[in-house]
Amino acid sequence: MHAKIDTWIPEFLASLKALFPSRLIFVGLQGSYGRGEATDKSDIDVVVILDEAKPEDLRAYSKMLDTLPYRDKACGFISGIRELENWERSDLFQFYHDTTPIYGSLDFLPDKIETEDIRRAVRIGACSIYHVCGHNMVHERSCEMLKGLYKSAVFTVQAISYLLTGIYRKRKADLLPLLMPPDRPILETAMALGQEAVFAPRDFDRLSDLLFQWASSVIREYA
Repeated sequence: MHAKIDTWIPEFLASLKALFPSRLIFVGLQGSYGRGEATDKSDIDVVVILDEAKPEDLRAYSKMLDTLPYRDKACGFISGIRELENWERSDLFQFYHDTTPIYGSLDFLPDKIETEDIRRAVRIGACSIYHVCGHNMVHERSCEMLKGLYKSAVFTVQAISYLLTGIYRKRKADLLPLLMPPDRPILETAMALGQEAVFAPRDFDRLSDLLFQWASSVIREYA
């Protein structure tokens, strides 16, 4: 699958233009394909923005995807332009920077995003991680849940780095050299866990402690 994305995207875009010939505003890639970090297991995370997204449009889009290869890999976000323009600003920061354009542009978004919106994105991300990590340490003790939390933490680290440097790095390998403790160990751990199918249960407490304490410090710093 990984080697065939370059042929899938043109087929997808042609089908989309045929389905919404005068209504398509933007198409982009997010996730690992958008960052250039995809593996054979990666989903194809596609963003589609229309002039308006009605329920019948969503059903038609779903049927269109059914006609394409790798239907089980296709996922993502579809929206009307007005909804996107009025979206929660803290979400728009990550949305804009983590989306690789295929058709159209999102360059109307940065003017809507202020520094406080990015700080809010950091706070929301850290609070969510703190909450779920604490729950997992007490109740679930799930290694898979912990891996997912580290994956989520990468987005918060990206936002923190942007606030400190003014530079947004999509790829983890490009972001890592910009980081100092305590953010660097979080990204290093996320990268290591992303390369492992499982990790030893004996590491659960150590990795949970690291993430929980990091989230706590971020919440207090960006209050």
